[in-house]
Amino acid sequence: MEPAPLSAIREFRPEDYETVRALWVRAGLALRPGDDLPDLLRFVERNPGLFLVAERDGEIVGTVMGADDGRRGWVYHLAVEPRLQGRGIGRRLMAEVEARLAARGVPKVNLHVAEGNERVVGFYRRLGYEPGGARMLGKYLR
Repeated sequence: MEPAPLSAIREFRPEDYETVRALWVRAGLALRPGDDLPDLLRFVERNPGLFLVAERDGEIVGTVMGADDGRRGWVYHLAVEPRLQGRGIGRRLMAEVEARLAARGVPKVNLHVAEGNERVVGFYRRLGYEPGGARMLGKYLR
């Protein structure tokens, strides 16, 4: 399939929130309590330059969130407009967030994929990611 042309990959802006959230829902991301605008603005403050959106003709068609915990990089909420999946947008977003993390001196990037989501595991494996052999556990504090 031919790559989808993009107008830009740029940083998230607060006014993007409703559009981005709707994209996440269409792309099938499981949204959590921390996906509200106030929490995302705190995320941006702690991780400047790492919450990215891809635009095509003025429409937001992809997102990725990167974080740096001081030792490792993390990737969250890679999402691509379903009608444009498989056309290189996710790959370009990952390359950009990886480059930005590398520029900060981050030596390794981690991410989580929901159990059973083999299609997404395959995507990340094609980008060079390998299973880490660890289980994620979590607890909501609010």
